[in-house]
Amino acid sequence: MDCASCVAKVEGAVKRLPGVSDVAVNLMAERLTLRLEPGQTDPAAVERTISAIGYTPRPLPATAAAKVAPHAANDQASHDHGDEDHDHAGHDHGHGGAFGHSHADHDDPADATKPWYATGKARLVWLLGALVLGAYALSLALPARLTYPLFLAATLVALVPFGRRAFALARAGTPFSIETLMVTAAIGASIIGAAEEAAVVVLLFALGELLENVAAGRARAGIKALATLMPRTALRVRADGSTEGVPSDRLSVGELVLVRPGDRVPCDGTIEEGQSALDESPVTGESVPVSRGPGEAVVAGSINADGALRVRVTRAAADNTIARIIRMVEEATASRAPTQRFIERFSNWWTPGAMIVSLLVILVPPFLLGWDWWTSVYRGLAILLIACPCALVISVPAAMASGLSAGARRGLLIKGGAALEEIGAAKVVALDKTGTLTEGRPRVTDILPARGMAETDLLALAAGVEQGSSHPLAKAVMVMAESRGIATPPVSDQAAVPGKGVTATVNGRRVSVGSPSHATEAGADLGGLVAAITRLENEGKTAIVVLADGAVAGVLALRDEPRGDAAAGVAALARLGVRSVMLTGDNARTGAAIARDLGLDVKAELLPHDKLREIGALRSAGSVVMVGDGINDAPALAAASVGVAMGGGTDVALETADAAVLKDRVTGVAELVGLSRSTMANVRTNVAIAVGLKAVFLVTTLIGVTGLWPAIMADTGATVLVTLNALRLLAWKPAA
Repeated sequence: MDCASCVAKVEGAVKRLPGVSDVAVNLMAERLTLRLEPGQTDPAAVERTISAIGYTPRPLPATAAAKVAPHAANDQASHDHGDEDHDHAGHDHGHGGAFGHSHADHDDPADATKPWYATGKARLVWLLGALVLGAYALSLALPARLTYPLFLAATLVALVPFGRRAFALARAGTPFSIETLMVTAAIGASIIGAAEEAAVVVLLFALGELLENVAAGRARAGIKALATLMPRTALRVRADGSTEGVPSDRLSVGELVLVRPGDRVPCDGTIEEGQSALDESPVTGESVPVSRGPGEAVVAGSINADGALRVRVTRAAADNTIARIIRMVEEATASRAPTQRFIERFSNWWTPGAMIVSLLVILVPPFLLGWDWWTSVYRGLAILLIACPCALVISVPAAMASGLSAGARRGLLIKGGAALEEIGAAKVVALDKTGTLTEGRPRVTDILPARGMAETDLLALAAGVEQGSSHPLAKAVMVMAESRGIATPPVSDQAAVPGKGVTATVNGRRVSVGSPSHATEAGADLGGLVAAITRLENEGKTAIVVLADGAVAGVLALRDEPRGDAAAGVAALARLGVRSVMLTGDNARTGAAIARDLGLDVKAELLPHDKLREIGALRSAGSVVMVGDGINDAPALAAASVGVAMGGGTDVALETADAAVLKDRVTGVAELVGLSRSTMANVRTNVAIAVGLKAVFLVTTLIGVTGLWPAIMADTGATVLVTLNALRLLAWKPAA
């Protein structure tokens, strides 16, 4: 299959069968899913219908079918048209309604392993080329009456497969396919004595179909290349500690695998033993290797740089990161963007309109303009070849598929063409604070010991009290103490004062860690630290006071700091003309401080339903993209024009969102906008090429400048051009 009209034709043929519903064809995955009512159409009849229009359906394995459409479970017949690049069983290009554009017989499935120039489709081109060139060579030495039959023979050789295809399509409900138009034009040209041009027409048609098929295969290969990120084998660790090589797709959850330096990680898992730097760029697009150690997660497809790792499998092969990316991209390519739906509706009127023009060109000019019948029939036949809008219909999905593939390879996952189109039109990007603009974990930013107290002693007291606590602020204090090599002193009598602080006995001293108000209530004199506490809180930091035996030992300040690229990400959006606003449930002072540092607007102290209200208000002024990572962000992600989940976010956010930034960087949001705009620019170029060529050749045909073979080039040539132009998006890179 090589264009969206293939999808329309197969869907149209299958929908005519009784008891068939929920029909969906995925172009890039070459997969058909549908629902069958029991006792109606037999699944074998579905396969016969598909075969009749030139495909070779192949049932999916039960597990794959369940993944594709779990809602159809036992009633579904799923067919895969093969995993190969471009040399497949026959297909056609329907354009909706009763009019379509289909291609001639495809190669034998065995051709899938052959290079494009050795396939059955290519052999037909070579045969026709030899016949046409041979006839022209002989025409230089022989009279026309002897060479004319050679051109006629070349025409008839091509008309056999094309005619058979046209007949099958007519029976399937598409009488006005491109085969029908081309066969009619070729037969008509032969009858009026233009067999030479008829032979060139069928040759160019076969050549254009071959080139289009190869180009579509290249586009599909961009997605299939993601599968090569997975290693074929893994080293599974036996109970006795030895290893054995097993296919990576047979790893089960809970098994232990060994990942040697230089190996690709064969599964999603958690490190049990070892420390190493992992290159995750093949999966997330993040170019800098990240350090990973025991207890940390690793993703399938990443490359282990230096140390040996023992990894516990946490996801089966069918559900690992690579499999989910491939599935998401395949499903995304099946989603039609608004522009694509408009083009498909428009094409439904284009083809019958062009055919009416063709008929009028044949019948009217002999009476009104004095044309002879040979001229009017010849020009009418040429317009028949211009009638099919294949290039126009493929112009959008080809660009969308390439854009989605390019994004996936850079860690930008988009769940459909509609989302890809909408992102670039955004006027405002709303971003959650915690875990999106910030790292999602507070850290100690300031240490202010009281007079006579050293920083290390202050940290030791605080860490002693906080040890064992799961509170984020307590963890931040412990991390800071560990980073400075401070040993945690023994403690006793730990107790929590709900909402205020924690107390414990540290080295015989009664120590408490809590809020400034708690310290004041305890009767401590903050003295000159009051001004410092006020300053820290105005900077959006949380100040905690450490008391030792009732006296102030010092103040620690903590804040969930912005990501390293947050300011750059907001600035990149501003350069694209997109306004950024932060939506946070944090207090207004903290929100204002973070927003001031990053250079964006802020709405603070928002509960989940408040975020929904703010998204609604922003949408009233234009398209809005919401970026978040938490469960509480899921409603806002769903309510926005496009929801974007940060890659480190929860599964709920990833499932609710329309797109995801796997590399977990704020700059990825601007990259999504840039990718969308580049894709839509490519779409506009494609539409201009398709419509422009059709219009030019329509005019030149009517005035007699061009004839039959340039007319067929207007169809197949334009199709190849827009496909090749779309392929340029596979090399897309974010702006520096």
